[in-house]
Amino acid sequence: MELRLLVAFEKVATVLSFTRAAAELRYAQSSVTSQVRSLESSLGVDLFERLGSRIRLTEAGERLLPYARRMIDLAEEARAAVAGADEPAGTITVGTMESLTSYRLPPLLELFHHRYPKVRLSLRPTLGDETREALRRGVYDIGFLMEPETEHAGLESEVLAAEPLVLVAAPGHPLAGRAGLTAADLAAAQLVGTEPGCPYRDLFERELSQWAPPFMEFGTIEATKRGVASGLGIALLPRIAVSGELASGALAALGWEPPFTLFTQIAWRREKRLPAHVRLFVEQARRLVREDAREA
Repeated sequence: MELRLLVAFEKVATVLSFTRAAAELRYAQSSVTSQVRSLESSLGVDLFERLGSRIRLTEAGERLLPYARRMIDLAEEARAAVAGADEPAGTITVGTMESLTSYRLPPLLELFHHRYPKVRLSLRPTLGDETREALRRGVYDIGFLMEPETEHAGLESEVLAAEPLVLVAAPGHPLAGRAGLTAADLAAAQLVGTEPGCPYRDLFERELSQWAPPFMEFGTIEATKRGVASGLGIALLPRIAVSGELASGALAALGWEPPFTLFTQIAWRREKRLPAHVRLFVEQARRLVREDAREA
């Protein structure tokens, strides 16, 4: 089994498309198809079922995939070891969400930009379920999650920090300054939120599900903060995302404590051999995010 054939097979198996695999590998589609067929011929089995314009792995393909990934990872590790490079190098595809990219990860991104310029970080904005699935399929190397659960099927994960949430409003909002707010009080107010699928938006909505209040959706955190500051409603957001506005008085914290806790986590596919530059990224993320959380 030639490594280049395994690389082509793994990419097709990950994206379930010969066209997309060819684009990501920067090959002609005919080359990828030929390489997969050569691998099938050498093994004497079909690795994919062709279902019209769609494909899926056969049982043999499912069995081969984890071995192919381990062999590719090991080859990359061996190449780096033989090269003996003093400076870490390579690409890391990272799945993360807006609140973490903007407010938790800047020190980490700055460190790699200045100290490890040969490590290329490719940030993919996705929410929890999509990030987890991309990690399991090998599309992402590393993922950052903000979830109440800390165990995820098929993944290794580490909690980096608890992520405090705060309910905010404009200083002149009728609920500002009131203590002991109840869920019913909140449900009666205009609610502003980020997109569905965002963990704190979904948990907040579930907490108020008895009243099923509508949300005015702004999509991004920055747009949500602007909408709240202009008096359009109240929103539940990570404290780290609104600390500046709370300090300046542009936003006010309301007297309600969320009955749930979120944790910022770093995750990768279970049993994946992390290359040296990816291990370095995990180590630095662990150190910097925890330091940042302690200081906050």
